Amino acid sequence: MSRLPLPKGVSRGQEVAVLLNGNETRAYLGETVATVMLAEGYSSTRVTNDGNPRGIFCGMGVCFDCLVVVDALPNTRACMTYVSEGMNINQQDGLGRFQRESISE
Repeated sequence: MSRLPLPKGVSRGQEVAVLLNGNETRAYLGETVATVMLAEGYSSTRVTNDGNPRGIFCGMGVCFDCLVVVDALPNTRACMTYVSEGMNINQQDGLGRFQRESISE
């Protein structure tokens, strides 16, 4: 795990346990899912239907490139979602569970 050192007088939030792709790791309240993924060495949050990796691009919820599955809910923006105790985070494969059956053709 790799996080930036904190400046003097600054502290992290309370430590919590989360599952990241099935592996338990620690996170801190106040961090986003994107922060935890980057700290754990994940540069990709999902792959497209064509298998192309995507990751954190804008970091402020505009581009929708950082979609992940959080607690079985696909298409969750990693950069806009704060971690919580026991959260289950997984990289997303394609469109998630709401694939083409919900799109009228």
